[in-house]
Amino acid sequence: MTTPSADLAWGLTALAFVTFMLCGIALYYAGIAGRKNPLNMIMMVIGSLAVTAVLYVAFVHGLVLGDSVLGLGLIGNPLQFLGMESAMTNTESGGPEDVWTFAFYLMFAAITVAIVSSGALGRMKFGAWLVFSGLWLVLVYAPVAHWVFAFDDEETGTVGGWLRNVVGLHDFAGGTAVHMNAGMAALALALVLGKRKDTSERPHNLPLVVLGGSMLFLGWFGFNGGSGGGATFTSQYAILTTILAACTGTLGYLLVEKKRTGRMTTFGLITGLIGGLVGITPCADAVSPLGALLVGLVAGALVSWAVTWKSKWGIDESLDAFAVHGVGGIAGTVCVIFVGAASAPAGVTGILFGGDPSIIWRELVAIVATCGYSFLVTAALAWFMKRTMGLRVEEQVEERGLDQSLHAESAYDR
Repeated sequence: MTTPSADLAWGLTALAFVTFMLCGIALYYAGIAGRKNPLNMIMMVIGSLAVTAVLYVAFVHGLVLGDSVLGLGLIGNPLQFLGMESAMTNTESGGPEDVWTFAFYLMFAAITVAIVSSGALGRMKFGAWLVFSGLWLVLVYAPVAHWVFAFDDEETGTVGGWLRNVVGLHDFAGGTAVHMNAGMAALALALVLGKRKDTSERPHNLPLVVLGGSMLFLGWFGFNGGSGGGATFTSQYAILTTILAACTGTLGYLLVEKKRTGRMTTFGLITGLIGGLVGITPCADAVSPLGALLVGLVAGALVSWAVTWKSKWGIDESLDAFAVHGVGGIAGTVCVIFVGAASAPAGVTGILFGGDPSIIWRELVAIVATCGYSFLVTAALAWFMKRTMGLRVEEQVEERGLDQSLHAESAYDR
């Protein structure tokens, strides 16, 4: 039994870890980008945090966790937490309150938007990205997050999201709302933008990639561990399974990479680690430790395969959000169907252990709904902006690089 103050202390620590993830994404993407665009990627990631914060405080929290409009479970009431006024009330409970919840879910939203920038490497106007990120937050992230994160509350009569409360989806920390959502959106944005003129650039700073990926690894302790409701057994358990899946994620990726190319790379190692982290996110509380090892292995292997598949089709989504987050999130959600363990905190039993077969359609409906909605609405939004304000920089700007052309800066003296 924990005290409320212990729950709050862990909650604030987890919030700090999750915030640290934004810096990790920025450095990870910067290292993968070519020498001409690393600062632009950092600008896009941190810029999306700024846009998200303004809109989230204004009304987006209501869209995500507010009482469902008309009781349909599709979107929350934007007026319910207008300006986050309710966060100003101090109940002196000693534990997590609305103010912590606001901040935690704000960072979840910012991370999701930041991942989408993967689809825009080296060719999108910075101003257009800021507008796009705000519109995407409202039109794509908020509805899907409401479907998954908003709970029914019988005491207050609050109606939550339809995937969580009607379909019965199990998604511990955002495999659908964060990872599948962002991965499919990055793919759609990349397709609407079109390929870069020069796709020959490769990750130019692997130590920076490893540093950013390592920061994400640490941040995931807050991402998954902070979703356990405080300083609880579930939080401890989720951190353990997160570590295990990250380790086997590297092995899964490297084995496929070795089979495909004949060698194992540092880039593959860190990409597989993140793939394992993504895979365990929806099921960190639902699988056994052995199951977590399997989840990471499967997710890492499928991410490695997806990177190859994307390249063969000529899709220029060069930071691999679709492969890592989209495919990795799907892998973790499917693993709930097969290897959910009744002994784990969630008590979800997979079909390999005699679980109810209805879990199959519940998880698959969530995958199809999330991926389909995210891809189609993102593509429509990007197409509309392309036709109106324009998305892509001019050819000479792209050739020179966005760091110097848009920001008058360079990551390197020479």
